[in-house]
Amino acid sequence: MLIFTALGPFQAWADGSPIDLGGQRQRAVLARLLVAAGRAVPVATLIDELWPGAPPPQALSTIQGYVSRLRRALEPGRAPREEASVLVSAPPGYALRAAVEQVDAWRFESLVKSDGPPAQVWADMDSALGLWRGPALAEFAELSWAATEASRLEELRLTAVERRAEAGLALGRARSLAADLEAHASAYPLREEAWRLLALALYRLGRQGDALAALRRARAVWRDELGLDLSATLTGLEADMLAQRLDDPPPVAREPGPELRVLVADDQALVRTGVRAMLEAEPGLTPAGEAADGEEAIAAVLETRPDVVLLDIQMPHLDGLAAARRILAAPKPPKVVMMTTFGSDENLYAALRAGVSGFVLKTSAPEQFVTAIRAAAAGDALIDPAVTMRLISAFAGRSDPGSPPALAGLPDDRLDVLKLVARGLSDQQIGRTLSLPEEEVGVVVTSLLEHLGLTDRAQLVMAAYESGLVTPGAR
Repeated sequence: MLIFTALGPFQAWADGSPIDLGGQRQRAVLARLLVAAGRAVPVATLIDELWPGAPPPQALSTIQGYVSRLRRALEPGRAPREEASVLVSAPPGYALRAAVEQVDAWRFESLVKSDGPPAQVWADMDSALGLWRGPALAEFAELSWAATEASRLEELRLTAVERRAEAGLALGRARSLAADLEAHASAYPLREEAWRLLALALYRLGRQGDALAALRRARAVWRDELGLDLSATLTGLEADMLAQRLDDPPPVAREPGPELRVLVADDQALVRTGVRAMLEAEPGLTPAGEAADGEEAIAAVLETRPDVVLLDIQMPHLDGLAAARRILAAPKPPKVVMMTTFGSDENLYAALRAGVSGFVLKTSAPEQFVTAIRAAAAGDALIDPAVTMRLISAFAGRSDPGSPPALAGLPDDRLDVLKLVARGLSDQQIGRTLSLPEEEVGVVVTSLLEHLGLTDRAQLVMAAYESGLVTPGAR
């Protein structure tokens, strides 16, 4: 399947492999047709826009040569006299024929314009923003048509950021959005919607003073930059906050579908109580039971059959590491996420070897716990950023008799996936990066586990670092 990417480095891909599109001006022909979104672009327009003000005498034949070479690259199996089906003749010019799903910019625009309930908008905007890998059409920035389109796409990107935040506030996610909205308003201080959303997020967190301060900052910026006062929308919001006329967001309805059942094992009752309250407040998660030590955790797993176990790494009677090994050795085990306050590097490393799905610090925000639980249930690995680099730096490259076999026999496309797994990317993110269907990435990850004799994604992460395929701090 052909894929075209413009939201970052401009490229075309055939079944996950990059296509050689030739030199800069030849690539610009394809990019200009992509920008036209399926409409025909006259040859005269292509000439004027590729050589602004000074086209060479042979410009027409040059364009025809570019198109011919691009057609061979995009459809290498096409017979000599067979009509092109991708880069087609459309008198008086040419057009790019592709489905919306084949062009990241077209797919992005379609998602940004989608509508529905807040949960659907959140998911669509999340997917839309995930398509971006860098500035759009940056390599053609000196050409006016590319600069105009890049500005249009950037405006849509900012709209997607704000629509996602609007949906998130409706879903009760002010806490996780506040920092991002602060950065967004600071980066784009003339955007009314950025300040409105930031002030709302802060207000809903009970930070009325900070919310009003944000609006005062907006007023100062607008007066300095534009010589204007706040808009009627922001002025009205400020008045409503001062009068405390803003209603709290409505309670979030739980989405239909199966819930993830989570068992919490920790010797501290206060920790168990806090995690249970977090689970009860999060749609899609529900407590499956509790345990105060490793032996109780093993018994509770057998009794309740949870989807995920949150397991303290240090507990009396039987510690979390030993309990994790026994839980994961049983048939059809749940996913295990270790909780730690600090923990020794040796224990954390041993837990990864045992097949746990990652770590979360007990001091983490509720959102980090939720992310870890959902990542584990989805088959992904999550290692808290505060633990990751210390752990990997301490153990990367070390020799161990239990290490998986060398990776030298794996083909490059498998190694590319393994590198991205080691960087903590999900199957969906890897698919976007390599232009592969998410399902195909899942198949590759499964084959890597089988080839290396491993059982869990977190073990793949460590295998990549141990073998030297990935090094700490490298990109």
